[in-house]
This record gives sequence, C-alpha cells and structure tokens, in this order.
Amino acid sequence: MAELAFLTATELAPLIESKQLSPVELTNHLLTRIDTIDPTIHSYITPLPELALKQAREAEQNIMHGRYKGPLHGIPVGIKDNYYTKGIRTTAGSKLFVDFIPNKTAPAAEKLLAAGGIMLGKLNMHELALGSTGTNLTFGTTRNPWNIHHMPGGSSGGSSAALAAGLTTLATGTDTFGSIRLPAAMCGVYGLKPTYGLVSTSNMFPSAWSLDTAGPMARSVSDLALMLNDMAGFDANDPASLRVSTPDYAEDLNKGIRGIRIGIPTYYLEGLDTEVERLFKNAIETLQNLGAEIREIVIPELSMSTFSGYSIVAGEASAFHYEWLQTHSEDYGADNRIFLLSGTLTNTPHCVKAQQARRKMIEAFHNALESVDIMLGPTIPITTPAFAQNWVEQNLEVIRRCLPFTSPVNLLGTPSLSMPMGLDLRGLPAGMQFIGNHLSEKQLLQVAHAWERINPFQFQVQ
Repeated sequence: MAELAFLTATELAPLIESKQLSPVELTNHLLTRIDTIDPTIHSYITPLPELALKQAREAEQNIMHGRYKGPLHGIPVGIKDNYYTKGIRTTAGSKLFVDFIPNKTAPAAEKLLAAGGIMLGKLNMHELALGSTGTNLTFGTTRNPWNIHHMPGGSSGGSSAALAAGLTTLATGTDTFGSIRLPAAMCGVYGLKPTYGLVSTSNMFPSAWSLDTAGPMARSVSDLALMLNDMAGFDANDPASLRVSTPDYAEDLNKGIRGIRIGIPTYYLEGLDTEVERLFKNAIETLQNLGAEIREIVIPELSMSTFSGYSIVAGEASAFHYEWLQTHSEDYGADNRIFLLSGTLTNTPHCVKAQQARRKMIEAFHNALESVDIMLGPTIPITTPAFAQNWVEQNLEVIRRCLPFTSPVNLLGTPSLSMPMGLDLRGLPAGMQFIGNHLSEKQLLQVAHAWERINPFQFQVQ
C-alpha cells in the first residue's frame, strides 16, 4: 500500500476513471501517512482531513454515476499556504497571519479543485515565501524526507517535502526568486515556474508583484502538464495576467528531442559543487545520446541578476510589509526582518538601475535564443545542505549561492522546469533546469519528458 502514495496522477487517473481505485481509499491512505509521517517532516501547516474526505466522497459519487471530469478528478493535492482558500486559514507561514481566514480562493487553486482535485491541506513554507531553507519558527521547520537533518529548500519546501515523502500526489508552489525550482532540486521532485502572467497570482500573498509566479509541482513531468492544463489561463482580476490561448500541454510529451538545440550558458558552469558538476556532465551526455544538439553560449549580462533581483524583490516586498514592519517587527523571523528592512532603504536611482539591468538581461537572453531552442543549467550550484545551528546566516548563504542560478528566469519572465538529474554521493537529490522563451512551456515539458523516460526517478517508499 505504501507504493500507492508514490504513484503519479498520470498513473492514478486511469485507475480512478475505470473504478478500480476509489478516491476515498486513496485519500484515506494519504491522510493516514500524514498522521504518521508528517509530525517528523512538518510539510503541512493545516491538514484538512474532514474536508478532503468530503471532497473524495463527492468525487467517488460523481465518477460512479458517469460524471468523470478528467485526469485530476479524485487526485489529492496540497496547496501552498500563501494561496488564499475561502474559509480556511491561510498563514503565508507567518506569525502575522496565523488567524487569517480569506473569503476567496486563489484562482490557481480553485481551478485544480474545480477539475476534481482533493485538497489534503495547506502546505508549509519558508515564512512569507522569502527564504530558501524551509526554516519556520512559527509552524515548525520542514525536513527533507531523503534525510531529515537536511533542508528541503524554500520557499515551497512544504510542497517539495510532501511530494518526496508521499504525503500528496500533487502540490502547488510559487516562484519569485526560485521558490519552486530550488526546493524541487533539493527534494528530487519536478517543479515548473511558468511564464510570468500565464497562471494567475490574484488572491495570493505577494512577495514581489513584478516577479511572482504560481506553478505546479509533482513527481513526474506528465503531472506538471496535467496541472498546468487547469492552472493556466487569463484572469481579469490579475493585472499581469496574459490574455493568450493555452494549448494541451500534455499532447506532445512523447515527441522526443532529436535535433533540438540546447544552449548551456557558461554562466551556469561557474562555481558548481563537485557533485553537481559530475551529475550535470552526465546529464549533458545523456541528452546528446537522445539526439539533442548541445552547445555552450555566452550571456555575460546574466551576472546582473543578483543585483537586479535582490533590489527589486527587497523593494517590492518591503512596500507590501511597510506598515507591519513599523508596528509588528517582532513578529517577523530574523532573516526576513533584516531582508525587509533593507528593502526600505532602497531609493529611486537604485530601483532605476535595477530595472535597467533587467532590461539588458532580457535583450541579451532573447538574442541568445536566436541560435538555440532552449537553455539548460543546474537548478542550483550546491548539493542539499544539512541544517546549521545559525539558521539566519545559513539562509543568507544559501540565497547568496543559489540566487544567481534561479533569479535570472524570474527577471526574464520566461518559464523554467526543474527536474532531478540524480543523487549525490550522500544519496541526496540534485536538479537541473530547462529554460525557454516566453510561453514555451510545451517544449520544456517535451524535452524534460524525454529525459525522464530514460532516467525515471525512484522515490524512497516509507
């Protein structure tokens, strides 16, 4: 039965549709695992067993009477706790919002539930989605299921840990600095940061309005495609929302990658841990054997991403939190208090220079895409660290090392898909990311699926 918890939605959907598997049975199984395992992992802030079973019974009744909605019907999903959920506590992982109950649900979550998804609960996260370790002093620090002494990444650490531990089938995340991709890499799961504006971020706690994205996290590429099919789409209540038609993201997954030109920016080859470098070289060789054309490309402007990204996020985040910083500064974790207060010192010339740097990066990136179809690099340059005693310093150090690898995509507004590329010598996952042009999610999923088919990732079954 433990293996049931690690089946993908793609594998579970035919069983549910054919009535070989009951959504109630599946949901009960995962709720039991949450009761047993999550007191150690801390992937959930608010489990919702009663609601989940109610939704599962409704799904079962509809399916039994021929009202099957599609591949997400009866599939359990965990929702990151910065997505508003109507009538359900939504904390953003912060002491400030410990009792906040929204009167609306974020469209990105609402669409998954409308497709028949079963909400298991609200997932843990680094406070306010502004950190990379998964540390949370208010609701409990999330642990990496591969080794509980190691971090799961952040800010979507609850999402990545729940997936890796078999405590949900699907999960949602958000990505402003890399908060879907970094934890996906550290926990060995799949995470997609979509094109900015493709998935609505309305009715969600903002980190930085001009960079925030919402996206899917899962244990397979095909599951990402299924989720994106429902999550993507125009939302009139989101000023950044794109009014574009959305394809079936799952239809071209099996096309292969022969002849696809993959560029590796030399920027992503600098400062890699030895094990990340070894696994990445192996991945390049595998992609070449699959028929991809690999070439190194030079985009020196990517080096501006740390300055530009930090300046924009710190400034925009501190604007949202400005009043609370004046009246409730003690309710912030020390790492976020330092970060947000630094944002209040941002001046107009500083902001202008950050936006100018961002514009130069965008222009250089699009010029580079004239010679390649997509780009590839390690998701982060480090292997998954063990928790340190001084968690504030450690969070700043992880951000310092990883931000240059994750933030360029946020500043460009383009999509990136992080996926496991193997285990290091300690048996911990490492990840790589495919990066595309605007609205190239379909191609990224196709390339990632080709890799996954010959490199299926084996999760630890507990």
